[in-house]
Amino acid sequence: MSGTRTISTTTPAISAGGTVRVFHWLWLGGLLLGSILVGLTVGRYDLAKWQIVTILFDAVRGVAQDSIEALVVLNVRMPRILMAGATGAGLAICGVALQALFRNPLVSPKVLGLSSGAALGGTLAILLGFSGALLMGATFLSAFGALFLVVLISNIAGRSLMTIVLAGIVIDALFAAGVSLVQYAADPETSLPAIVFWLMGSFAAASWDKLAQVAPALAIGILLLNRLRFRIAVLAMGDDEAQSFGINVARSRMVIVMLISVVIGAGVTASGVVGWVGLVIPHIARMIVGENHARLYPTCLLLGASFMILTDTLARSLTSAEIPLGVLTALIGAPIFVYLLCTRRGRDSR
Repeated sequence: MSGTRTISTTTPAISAGGTVRVFHWLWLGGLLLGSILVGLTVGRYDLAKWQIVTILFDAVRGVAQDSIEALVVLNVRMPRILMAGATGAGLAICGVALQALFRNPLVSPKVLGLSSGAALGGTLAILLGFSGALLMGATFLSAFGALFLVVLISNIAGRSLMTIVLAGIVIDALFAAGVSLVQYAADPETSLPAIVFWLMGSFAAASWDKLAQVAPALAIGILLLNRLRFRIAVLAMGDDEAQSFGINVARSRMVIVMLISVVIGAGVTASGVVGWVGLVIPHIARMIVGENHARLYPTCLLLGASFMILTDTLARSLTSAEIPLGVLTALIGAPIFVYLLCTRRGRDSR
Protein backbone atom coordinates (compact mmCIF):
# COMPACT_ATOMS: atom_id res chain seq x y z
CA MET A 1 0.00 0.00 0.00
CA SER A 2 2.81 2.39 0.90
CA GLY A 3 4.49 1.93 -2.50
CA THR A 4 1.21 2.69 -4.27
CA ARG A 5 0.72 5.78 -2.16
CA THR A 6 4.22 7.09 -3.07
CA ILE A 7 3.62 6.75 -6.81
CA SER A 8 0.23 8.42 -6.61
CA THR A 9 1.63 11.54 -4.87
CA THR A 10 4.88 12.01 -6.83
CA THR A 11 3.88 11.47 -10.44
CA PRO A 12 1.29 14.27 -10.65
CA ALA A 13 3.80 16.70 -9.09
CA ILE A 14 6.40 15.90 -11.77
CA SER A 15 3.78 16.18 -14.50
CA ALA A 16 2.58 19.53 -13.18
CA GLY A 17 6.14 20.88 -13.07
CA GLY A 18 6.82 19.68 -16.61
CA THR A 19 3.59 21.26 -17.83
CA VAL A 20 4.50 24.57 -16.22
CA ARG A 21 7.95 24.53 -17.87
CA VAL A 22 6.48 23.68 -21.27
CA PHE A 23 3.94 26.50 -20.92
CA HIS A 24 6.73 28.88 -19.86
CA TRP A 25 8.81 28.29 -23.00
CA LEU A 26 5.73 28.21 -25.23
CA TRP A 27 4.54 31.67 -24.21
CA LEU A 28 8.05 33.13 -24.44
CA GLY A 29 8.52 31.58 -27.88
CA GLY A 30 5.08 32.84 -28.88
CA LEU A 31 5.98 36.34 -27.66
CA LEU A 32 9.14 36.37 -29.79
CA LEU A 33 7.34 34.99 -32.85
CA GLY A 34 4.52 37.52 -32.37
CA SER A 35 7.07 40.35 -32.09
CA ILE A 36 8.68 39.28 -35.38
CA LEU A 37 5.30 39.10 -37.14
CA VAL A 38 4.34 42.56 -35.81
CA GLY A 39 7.69 43.92 -36.99
CA LEU A 40 7.18 42.46 -40.46
CA THR A 41 3.59 43.71 -40.71
CA VAL A 42 3.81 47.24 -39.28
CA GLY A 43 5.48 49.97 -41.30
CA ARG A 44 4.97 52.84 -43.71
CA TYR A 45 4.65 50.46 -46.64
CA ASP A 46 1.35 48.61 -46.18
CA LEU A 47 1.59 44.87 -46.58
CA ALA A 48 -1.17 42.32 -46.12
CA LYS A 49 -0.42 39.42 -43.84
CA TRP A 50 -1.02 36.92 -46.65
CA GLN A 51 1.58 38.76 -48.75
CA ILE A 52 4.18 38.45 -45.99
CA VAL A 53 3.42 34.76 -45.49
CA THR A 54 3.66 34.13 -49.24
CA ILE A 55 6.96 36.03 -49.53
CA LEU A 56 8.49 34.15 -46.60
CA PHE A 57 7.25 30.81 -47.92
CA ASP A 58 8.72 31.49 -51.37
CA ALA A 59 12.01 32.62 -49.79
CA VAL A 60 12.24 29.36 -47.84
CA ARG A 61 11.62 27.42 -51.08
CA GLY A 62 14.36 29.42 -52.84
CA VAL A 63 12.00 31.13 -55.31
CA ALA A 64 13.51 34.32 -56.77
CA GLN A 65 11.48 37.45 -55.88
CA ASP A 66 11.94 40.95 -57.26
CA SER A 67 8.68 42.68 -56.32
CA ILE A 68 8.69 45.78 -54.14
CA GLU A 69 6.81 43.90 -51.43
CA ALA A 70 9.46 41.18 -51.35
CA LEU A 71 12.26 43.74 -51.18
CA VAL A 72 10.57 45.49 -48.25
CA VAL A 73 10.10 42.25 -46.32
CA LEU A 74 13.36 40.46 -47.14
CA ASN A 75 15.87 43.30 -47.56
CA VAL A 76 14.51 46.02 -45.26
CA ARG A 77 12.40 44.66 -42.41
CA MET A 78 13.83 41.16 -41.91
CA PRO A 79 17.52 42.14 -41.39
CA ARG A 80 16.39 45.01 -39.15
CA ILE A 81 14.25 42.68 -37.02
CA LEU A 82 17.01 40.08 -36.72
CA MET A 83 19.56 42.74 -35.75
CA ALA A 84 17.19 44.26 -33.17
CA GLY A 85 16.43 40.82 -31.70
CA ALA A 86 20.09 39.82 -31.45
CA THR A 87 21.06 43.16 -29.90
CA GLY A 88 18.23 43.04 -27.37
CA ALA A 89 19.12 39.48 -26.38
CA GLY A 90 22.79 40.46 -26.02
CA LEU A 91 22.11 43.52 -23.86
CA ALA A 92 19.74 41.53 -21.62
CA ILE A 93 22.15 38.65 -21.02
CA CYS A 94 25.00 41.10 -20.36
CA GLY A 95 22.79 42.80 -17.76
CA VAL A 96 21.97 39.58 -15.91
CA ALA A 97 25.61 38.41 -16.06
CA LEU A 98 26.90 41.74 -14.73
CA GLN A 99 24.34 41.81 -11.91
CA ALA A 100 25.41 38.31 -10.86
CA LEU A 101 29.14 38.97 -11.28
CA PHE A 102 29.05 42.17 -9.22
CA ARG A 103 26.34 40.87 -6.85
CA ASN A 104 24.34 44.04 -7.38
CA PRO A 105 20.84 44.17 -8.95
CA LEU A 106 21.36 47.84 -9.89
CA VAL A 107 24.30 47.08 -12.17
CA SER A 108 23.79 47.35 -15.91
CA PRO A 109 26.01 48.09 -18.93
CA LYS A 110 25.02 51.76 -18.64
CA VAL A 111 25.64 52.04 -14.89
CA LEU A 112 29.10 50.45 -15.18
CA GLY A 113 30.12 52.78 -18.00
CA LEU A 114 30.24 50.09 -20.72
CA SER A 115 27.76 51.93 -22.92
CA SER A 116 29.69 55.20 -22.65
CA GLY A 117 32.92 53.27 -23.15
CA ALA A 118 31.64 51.66 -26.34
CA ALA A 119 30.21 55.02 -27.42
CA LEU A 120 33.62 56.68 -27.10
CA GLY A 121 35.25 54.05 -29.31
CA GLY A 122 32.41 54.29 -31.83
CA THR A 123 32.44 58.09 -32.04
CA LEU A 124 36.20 58.10 -32.47
CA ALA A 125 35.87 55.53 -35.25
CA ILE A 126 33.17 57.59 -37.01
CA LEU A 127 35.30 60.75 -36.62
CA LEU A 128 38.21 58.95 -38.29
CA GLY A 129 35.97 57.62 -41.05
CA PHE A 130 36.05 53.96 -39.93
CA SER A 131 33.13 51.59 -40.40
CA GLY A 132 32.35 47.87 -40.36
CA ALA A 133 34.90 45.71 -38.55
CA LEU A 134 37.04 48.70 -37.53
CA LEU A 135 34.02 50.39 -35.92
CA MET A 136 33.13 47.20 -34.03
CA GLY A 137 36.76 46.69 -32.96
CA ALA A 138 36.90 50.24 -31.60
CA THR A 139 33.66 49.83 -29.63
CA PHE A 140 34.83 46.49 -28.20
CA LEU A 141 38.25 47.82 -27.09
CA SER A 142 36.70 50.92 -25.55
CA ALA A 143 33.97 48.94 -23.75
CA PHE A 144 36.56 46.47 -22.46
CA GLY A 145 38.73 49.36 -21.25
CA ALA A 146 35.80 50.89 -19.35
CA LEU A 147 34.84 47.62 -17.65
CA PHE A 148 38.48 46.80 -16.89
CA LEU A 149 38.85 50.17 -15.13
CA VAL A 150 35.68 49.55 -13.08
CA VAL A 151 36.98 46.14 -11.98
CA LEU A 152 40.42 47.60 -11.20
CA ILE A 153 39.03 50.49 -9.15
CA SER A 154 36.60 48.27 -7.25
CA ASN A 155 39.39 45.79 -6.45
CA ILE A 156 41.62 48.57 -5.11
CA ALA A 157 38.96 50.53 -3.22
CA GLY A 158 37.17 47.49 -1.78
CA ARG A 159 34.60 45.38 -3.54
CA SER A 160 31.54 46.64 -1.75
CA LEU A 161 28.37 47.15 -3.73
CA MET A 162 28.56 50.89 -3.22
CA THR A 163 32.18 51.02 -4.43
CA ILE A 164 31.34 49.13 -7.62
CA VAL A 165 28.43 51.40 -8.47
CA LEU A 166 30.44 54.54 -7.68
CA ALA A 167 33.34 53.29 -9.80
CA GLY A 168 30.90 52.69 -12.66
CA ILE A 169 29.44 56.19 -12.30
CA VAL A 170 32.92 57.73 -12.39
CA ILE A 171 34.02 55.73 -15.44
CA ASP A 172 30.71 56.48 -17.18
CA ALA A 173 31.21 60.21 -16.59
CA LEU A 174 34.84 60.01 -17.77
CA PHE A 175 34.01 58.26 -21.04
CA ALA A 176 30.91 60.43 -21.57
CA ALA A 177 33.21 63.47 -21.33
CA GLY A 178 35.39 61.85 -23.98
CA VAL A 179 32.33 61.45 -26.23
CA SER A 180 31.49 65.14 -25.74
CA LEU A 181 35.07 66.06 -26.63
CA VAL A 182 34.88 64.02 -29.84
CA GLN A 183 31.59 65.75 -30.74
CA TYR A 184 33.22 69.13 -30.10
CA ALA A 185 36.07 68.26 -32.45
CA ALA A 186 33.82 66.77 -35.17
CA ASP A 187 33.01 68.62 -38.39
CA PRO A 188 29.48 70.07 -37.96
CA GLU A 189 28.75 69.56 -41.65
CA THR A 190 29.83 65.94 -42.03
CA SER A 191 30.86 63.76 -39.10
CA LEU A 192 28.93 65.49 -36.26
CA PRO A 193 25.41 64.68 -37.58
CA ALA A 194 26.46 61.06 -38.13
CA ILE A 195 27.84 60.84 -34.59
CA VAL A 196 24.74 62.42 -32.98
CA PHE A 197 22.36 60.16 -34.94
CA TRP A 198 24.42 57.07 -34.05
CA LEU A 199 24.54 58.00 -30.35
CA MET A 200 20.75 58.32 -30.09
CA GLY A 201 20.36 54.72 -31.24
CA SER A 202 18.72 53.32 -34.37
CA PHE A 203 18.54 50.22 -36.55
CA ALA A 204 17.78 52.31 -39.63
CA ALA A 205 21.08 51.31 -41.25
CA ALA A 206 20.45 47.59 -40.76
CA SER A 207 21.23 45.38 -43.75
CA TRP A 208 22.24 41.80 -44.38
CA ASP A 209 25.89 42.91 -44.77
CA LYS A 210 25.87 44.75 -41.44
CA LEU A 211 24.06 41.84 -39.79
CA ALA A 212 26.78 39.50 -41.10
CA GLN A 213 29.40 41.73 -39.46
CA VAL A 214 27.91 41.90 -35.96
CA ALA A 215 25.89 38.66 -35.72
CA PRO A 216 28.88 36.28 -35.25
CA ALA A 217 30.26 38.35 -32.34
CA LEU A 218 26.80 38.65 -30.76
CA ALA A 219 26.01 34.96 -31.21
CA ILE A 220 29.34 33.69 -29.87
CA GLY A 221 29.28 36.05 -26.89
CA ILE A 222 25.65 35.23 -26.03
CA LEU A 223 26.14 31.47 -26.32
CA LEU A 224 29.32 31.45 -24.22
CA LEU A 225 27.80 33.67 -21.51
CA ASN A 226 24.77 31.37 -21.38
CA ARG A 227 27.10 28.36 -21.16
CA LEU A 228 29.09 30.01 -18.33
CA ARG A 229 25.99 30.96 -16.31
CA PHE A 230 26.66 28.47 -13.53
CA ARG A 231 30.29 29.59 -13.25
CA ILE A 232 29.05 33.19 -12.99
CA ALA A 233 26.63 32.09 -10.26
CA VAL A 234 29.50 30.47 -8.31
CA LEU A 235 31.65 33.61 -8.73
CA ALA A 236 28.76 35.61 -7.31
CA MET A 237 29.07 33.59 -4.08
CA GLY A 238 32.49 35.12 -3.41
CA ASP A 239 36.12 34.45 -4.33
CA ASP A 240 36.77 31.96 -1.51
CA GLU A 241 33.68 29.92 -2.34
CA ALA A 242 34.55 29.95 -6.06
CA GLN A 243 38.11 28.76 -5.34
CA SER A 244 36.73 25.96 -3.19
CA PHE A 245 34.90 24.75 -6.33
CA GLY A 246 38.24 24.66 -8.19
CA ILE A 247 37.56 27.81 -10.25
CA ASN A 248 40.42 30.09 -11.25
CA VAL A 249 38.71 33.30 -10.12
CA ALA A 250 40.94 35.88 -11.87
CA ARG A 251 41.00 34.07 -15.21
CA SER A 252 37.27 33.29 -15.14
CA ARG A 253 36.37 36.87 -14.29
CA MET A 254 38.59 38.19 -17.09
CA VAL A 255 37.04 35.80 -19.66
CA ILE A 256 33.52 36.83 -18.64
CA VAL A 257 34.42 40.53 -18.74
CA MET A 258 35.86 40.09 -22.26
CA LEU A 259 32.74 38.24 -23.45
CA ILE A 260 30.50 40.98 -22.06
CA SER A 261 32.67 43.61 -23.78
CA VAL A 262 32.41 41.73 -27.10
CA VAL A 263 28.60 41.60 -26.89
CA ILE A 264 28.28 45.24 -25.81
CA GLY A 265 30.71 46.35 -28.52
CA ALA A 266 28.82 44.45 -31.22
CA GLY A 267 25.45 45.68 -29.90
CA VAL A 268 26.55 49.33 -29.81
CA THR A 269 27.99 48.95 -33.32
CA ALA A 270 24.60 47.68 -34.52
CA SER A 271 22.32 50.17 -32.80
CA GLY A 272 24.29 52.97 -31.14
CA VAL A 273 23.86 53.60 -27.44
CA VAL A 274 20.65 52.01 -26.11
CA GLY A 275 20.06 51.98 -22.37
CA TRP A 276 17.65 50.31 -19.91
CA VAL A 277 17.45 46.92 -21.65
CA GLY A 278 20.26 45.43 -19.57
CA LEU A 279 18.71 46.78 -16.36
CA VAL A 280 14.98 46.18 -16.78
CA ILE A 281 14.83 42.85 -18.61
CA PRO A 282 16.81 40.85 -15.98
CA HIS A 283 14.48 42.15 -13.23
CA ILE A 284 11.39 41.13 -15.21
CA ALA A 285 12.93 37.71 -15.88
CA ARG A 286 13.69 37.22 -12.16
CA MET A 287 10.12 38.18 -11.32
CA ILE A 288 8.97 35.36 -13.65
CA VAL A 289 11.45 32.53 -12.94
CA GLY A 290 13.29 33.61 -9.78
CA GLU A 291 17.04 32.93 -9.42
CA ASN A 292 16.99 29.62 -11.30
CA HIS A 293 19.94 30.27 -13.64
CA ALA A 294 19.03 27.41 -15.96
CA ARG A 295 15.81 29.29 -16.81
CA LEU A 296 16.85 32.88 -16.01
CA TYR A 297 19.36 33.33 -18.84
CA PRO A 298 17.22 31.85 -21.67
CA THR A 299 14.24 33.83 -20.36
CA CYS A 300 16.33 37.03 -20.51
CA LEU A 301 17.37 36.19 -24.08
CA LEU A 302 13.80 35.78 -25.31
CA LEU A 303 12.41 38.76 -23.38
CA GLY A 304 15.29 41.03 -24.46
CA ALA A 305 14.89 40.09 -28.13
CA SER A 306 11.11 40.58 -28.05
CA PHE A 307 11.38 43.90 -26.19
CA MET A 308 13.90 45.34 -28.65
CA ILE A 309 11.97 44.20 -31.75
CA LEU A 310 8.72 45.74 -30.47
CA THR A 311 10.46 48.97 -29.38
CA ASP A 312 12.17 49.33 -32.76
CA THR A 313 8.83 48.74 -34.50
CA LEU A 314 7.35 51.60 -32.44
CA ALA A 315 10.37 53.81 -33.19
CA ARG A 316 9.92 53.55 -36.96
CA SER A 317 6.12 53.61 -37.11
CA LEU A 318 4.79 56.05 -34.48
CA THR A 319 5.73 59.24 -36.35
CA SER A 320 6.73 60.22 -39.87
CA ALA A 321 10.30 60.75 -38.69
CA GLU A 322 11.92 57.83 -36.88
CA ILE A 323 12.12 58.28 -33.10
CA PRO A 324 15.62 57.67 -31.66
CA LEU A 325 15.70 54.21 -30.12
CA GLY A 326 17.50 55.34 -26.97
CA VAL A 327 14.69 57.81 -26.25
CA LEU A 328 12.00 55.14 -26.53
CA THR A 329 13.83 52.57 -24.38
CA ALA A 330 14.18 55.22 -21.67
CA LEU A 331 10.51 56.26 -21.91
CA ILE A 332 9.40 52.62 -21.65
CA GLY A 333 12.12 51.25 -19.36
CA ALA A 334 12.02 53.94 -16.65
CA PRO A 335 8.29 53.51 -15.72
CA ILE A 336 8.67 49.71 -15.80
CA PHE A 337 11.65 49.89 -13.45
CA VAL A 338 9.78 52.24 -11.09
CA TYR A 339 6.87 49.78 -11.03
CA LEU A 340 9.22 46.89 -10.27
CA LEU A 341 10.80 48.87 -7.43
CA CYS A 342 7.43 49.84 -5.93
CA THR A 343 6.09 46.28 -6.05
CA ARG A 344 9.29 44.60 -4.85
CA ARG A 345 8.38 44.78 -1.16
CA GLY A 346 5.13 42.96 -1.81
CA ARG A 347 6.87 40.23 -3.82
CA ASP A 348 9.63 39.80 -1.24
CA SER A 349 7.11 39.43 1.61
CA ARG A 350 5.37 36.46 -0.08
